Amino acid sequence: MKVCSVCHRQFASARALARHRRTHSGEKPYECVVCLKKFSQAGNLRAHLHTHTGEKPYECTECQSKFTHAGDLRKHLRTHTGEKPYECTECQSKFSYAGDLRKHLRTHTGEKPYECAACLIKFSRAHDLRTHIRVHTGETPLRVHLRTHTGERPFECTKCHKKFSRTWHLRRHLGTHTGEKSFECTACHKKFSRAGHLRRHLRTHTGEKPYECTECHQKYTTSHDLRKHLRTHTGEKA
Repeated sequence: MKVCSVCHRQFASARALARHRRTHSGEKPYECVVCLKKFSQAGNLRAHLHTHTGEKPYECTECQSKFTHAGDLRKHLRTHTGEKPYECTECQSKFSYAGDLRKHLRTHTGEKPYECAACLIKFSRAHDLRTHIRVHTGETPLRVHLRTHTGERPFECTKCHKKFSRTWHLRRHLGTHTGEKSFECTACHKKFSRAGHLRRHLRTHTGEKPYECTECHQKYTTSHDLRKHLRTHTGEKA
């Protein structure tokens, strides 16, 4: 048996171990010749290429729907079989999809991962956040979405004439001119001009370290500190 020196997982062959090591190193040796996106596994590259060719080689024998990836077909088949392989350990509710179980678990944990960048209110579901954002924009989701296709930026800064696709992007930008700091830390009352800056600061109080090194699992408060640390593994100089 071959053993991974990082996580001590065992593998039957050196080839399987080499493939696994990429999950730690981040190495992605397989590159798409069309869009240059890189992958750690050859199989992932082959599956990705279907997005360029439009090929859908996986067909449902029940309804003849076709899919680009085998995983998508497996998920689809549950609409026919009624299979629910994902079970909540708290209340034993069962779900067809892992994503549905993750959403359900928030009813037990109270986790709210979706945060409004304008006012920092948090939500347990992405849909609830999208609905809330209209409080700030007064716009329909379709109109906002269409700008991702048209490139339209109707909101212009009167100071520097920079344009934005959303009203709250403009409001956030205006703080760079006015010096306004509307985001306040409830622990020490320090103020910040951007929600992201406040979030980063809050970690000095909570001790949260969300950035983890895949090589040695050391954790860091900021992505900048993680990038600096990674150089100790790669040998890269600042």
